Amino acid sequence: MNGLFKPIFSFYLCFNKTFHKMKSQYDFGLSKIYELVINSNPCYAFLLDGNSLIQNKLIVAHVLAHCDFFKNNMRFSMSNRDMVESMSATADRIAGYSVTYGTDAVEKFIDSVLAIQEHIDPSLIQPRKLGKTHLLEAKMKELKDAPLGGSKPANPYDELWNLDKSNSGPQEASSGNRAFPPEPEKDIVWFIQQYSTVLEDWQRDIMTMLHDEMLYFWPQMETKIMNEGWASYWHQRIVRELDLTVEETVEYAKLNSSVVQPSRQSLNPYYLGLKIFEDIERRWDREKIFEVRELESDTSFIRSYLSKELVNDLDLYVFEKKGPEWKITDKAWENVRDQLVLARVNGGSPYLVIEDADFEKNGELFITHRYESIELDLKYLERTLPHIYSLWGRTVHLQTVVEDKKARFSYDGKKVQRKFI
Repeated sequence: MNGLFKPIFSFYLCFNKTFHKMKSQYDFGLSKIYELVINSNPCYAFLLDGNSLIQNKLIVAHVLAHCDFFKNNMRFSMSNRDMVESMSATADRIAGYSVTYGTDAVEKFIDSVLAIQEHIDPSLIQPRKLGKTHLLEAKMKELKDAPLGGSKPANPYDELWNLDKSNSGPQEASSGNRAFPPEPEKDIVWFIQQYSTVLEDWQRDIMTMLHDEMLYFWPQMETKIMNEGWASYWHQRIVRELDLTVEETVEYAKLNSSVVQPSRQSLNPYYLGLKIFEDIERRWDREKIFEVRELESDTSFIRSYLSKELVNDLDLYVFEKKGPEWKITDKAWENVRDQLVLARVNGGSPYLVIEDADFEKNGELFITHRYESIELDLKYLERTLPHIYSLWGRTVHLQTVVEDKKARFSYDGKKVQRKFI
């Protein structure tokens, strides 16, 4: 149903990866977009013009449950309920920048920001700074004026930027010296917006706007399975109470089964969320599901309520590619549960942190992947590094794990290089 999505502003929605995937599936007849629901006050819902009456009856019931979830789940308690107006203003400002700086330049820049849009810190409610002291400002000016890739002599700011060259990555700063950032920084978008030496004011403004939008969408990323499961649970119960004709009953059954049917190749969040909520009601009572809806996110929801019996009943398993074939590798219920939890950590996005913004004492950006048994998509990684480079302006390194070995990927403006450590 694709019920959770952003308001459509034609200027920049076309760059969104999720939108491209949904549109391609719709164009090729692989899925259908029946409705769009927006978390605002009040909530807005848009139904596809070609929907039948029974489709709209189901969708209205589904949307009502989404709205209930938005209003009552604690992850949404800090949501900006005026985001529709904010996004409209954002679209106008971006359109203005396209007139001033050229559409191609603005589109290319937005492309780079959207490549890393999920890498924010959702706890960052109020803007904060790491401290732009006069030492740091001087260092940033030096990096901006220095030739890209060039070496530079020792300078009076080495005490602030004391990270030695190392094949294994950044080293812990010795006593009395400070690394930058002082602690690993999760909010990559914010950090680059604050400390890049190559961005212009209009680019920083766009990054700030897109960062704020991602903060708005983050609770939806954290609760995808719960939210769709809750909406599916209630649309079934509401439609059952309606006085449907025989023809409508048959059409509803077909539509509902297409929404909540399991898949052997991927996880259907509608199906899994629905079954967990039904199991909670069976094991406890109706009141319990309202408590869960209010307090949990996908990770705690799965960890606490996906039972051994439910894993077996749903025939859940872990599978991976072995050579040219995909094979089931594990059916132990605890391992299946833990793998599902891992897949939902950080909203389902890889956990990346900036370890060093002056790697090799040359202003290079060193990013570390907090690896927990799930490898990065290497093709996507190699396509993303040039985008980060364009935002940071100097060589970018990303360290991760590939086939149980540490590997560092680097991009210097010319090509991506891979090195096993």
